[in-house]
Amino acid sequence: MNQVALERMAKREVEALRLQLPREMARRAAEVPVVMLPRPTKAMVRDDGVEPDLLGLFVGPNCAEGVESGDPLPPEILLFLENLWDYADGDEELFREEVRVTYYHELGHYLGLEEDDLEDRGLE
Repeated sequence: MNQVALERMAKREVEALRLQLPREMARRAAEVPVVMLPRPTKAMVRDDGVEPDLLGLFVGPNCAEGVESGDPLPPEILLFLENLWDYADGDEELFREEVRVTYYHELGHYLGLEEDDLEDRGLE
């Protein structure tokens, strides 16, 4: 499937998920942009140690830290669509499910949750 179709499908999933969130959480979710890339860039893999098959990544300060964190990056959720598609073995329903899980996982990081917290919520 091409990048445009994957991005369209993923955007619909993210928008639908945001509409289902409680009001305060939806407000927080609206603060952090979602950037859709095919895969992690070579620089991310080489310089930052990002795994080339990573499904998603949260970068920047979480909502509690804000600008006081000193982090030079603004908060963003990155979704790696070709990796998600590969993980789903080309199954559209599984792709949409993985977009949901990955988005919720990365949103959890923005909200200040750690990996253990996310695992406890089934978002590993």
